[in-house]
Amino acid sequence: MKRILFVDDESKILDGIRRMLHADRKRWDLQFAIGGEAALRACEEASFDVVISDMRMPGMDGATLLTHIRDRFPSTARIVLSGYSEAALAKRVVPMAHRYLAKPCDASTLQSTIESVCTLQDLLCAPELRKIVGTVGELPSLSRTYMSLTQAVQDPSTSIGQVADIVGQDVAMSAKVLQLVNGAFFGLPQKLTNLQNAVGYLGMESIRNLALASEAFRVFQPDSRVSQTEYESIQRHAQRTAAIAAALPVDAKTRDVTVVAALLHDIGTLILASKVPDKLCAARAIASERGCKCFEAEQELWGTSHAEIGAYLLGLWGIPNPAVEAIAHHHHPTRIPHSGFDITVAVYVAALLADELDLHPQGTKGHEIDESDRACLEKLGVLSQFDDFRELAVQIGAKRDLPV
Repeated sequence: MKRILFVDDESKILDGIRRMLHADRKRWDLQFAIGGEAALRACEEASFDVVISDMRMPGMDGATLLTHIRDRFPSTARIVLSGYSEAALAKRVVPMAHRYLAKPCDASTLQSTIESVCTLQDLLCAPELRKIVGTVGELPSLSRTYMSLTQAVQDPSTSIGQVADIVGQDVAMSAKVLQLVNGAFFGLPQKLTNLQNAVGYLGMESIRNLALASEAFRVFQPDSRVSQTEYESIQRHAQRTAAIAAALPVDAKTRDVTVVAALLHDIGTLILASKVPDKLCAARAIASERGCKCFEAEQELWGTSHAEIGAYLLGLWGIPNPAVEAIAHHHHPTRIPHSGFDITVAVYVAALLADELDLHPQGTKGHEIDESDRACLEKLGVLSQFDDFRELAVQIGAKRDLPV
């Protein structure tokens, strides 16, 4: 049974949550703490799977509490539930919270959020995943430039010019970020040729995430047993998926994270191609022999797939948790609850359409979706829109400005 700790300085609010989730006591062990100090003591006495905290509390505020939990109990999922929206405090929340929920929060939103973070937690802690990651060996660390960039973005006093200067210190990163910015993802009215304009247009967080995408493609160069042509094909598929995802009806507030998740959705394949090419080749041989999908062959061989492997690494690297979740579930989006056309649904649909275009570059009209994907689309409530999405994808696929 999952153990959930709710933290607030007002007992009436905790009583309200207790009543709201009364029926969930059969599946979750719900605990409540008044204030940050009491919550930290509770965490020291017994482990929790999820901590859900208010932000504005006397003494130890929510940001401080969640920082302690992140550092001392890293496997605990951290959720902010707060009506306090001051910009400076919101900046402090970004590095240590997996999710941010605004008060008032209804029961279904709270329940689905807890379900989602618990599912991802179970997925990334599965022994099968840990075993395959163990065979990969030591994973590369991020560059000093990216680490400096992350620190700068988290500092409220950092200027756009300073962020541009940090990225500009790494010529390869600068070139890749500008290439991604000027691709088909953001629909820019004109080409951006310098980093300061790119940062000003998209924002610091978006530039940082694009820098992370460039880092991932840089450090995972495939082994010689995987051809350069295949590597370039993986990159093209990622670019096409991102361009399609950007055009789908996602919330404007999450569009940039959706693009990054789509760009990196198959990074697990690059990890395998770079670190354990024999395993990747074995999975692909089974997929070819049986006519199944590669991720299905991977799951049969290892009990996990490139989707979860990629999400695991990106979680360690600090990519935004909604993107990690979308990457982990991009072959199985129905494993978690959804409210509308969210990031995970968008990445799944975009990857499906990009797969079709990879196989049928001239168009996919009349192409039959396989039964498992049809059932999934129907369960997600988007089957009736899929032909329209397909037409949109064909238009995007016809463009020549997708970067490689």
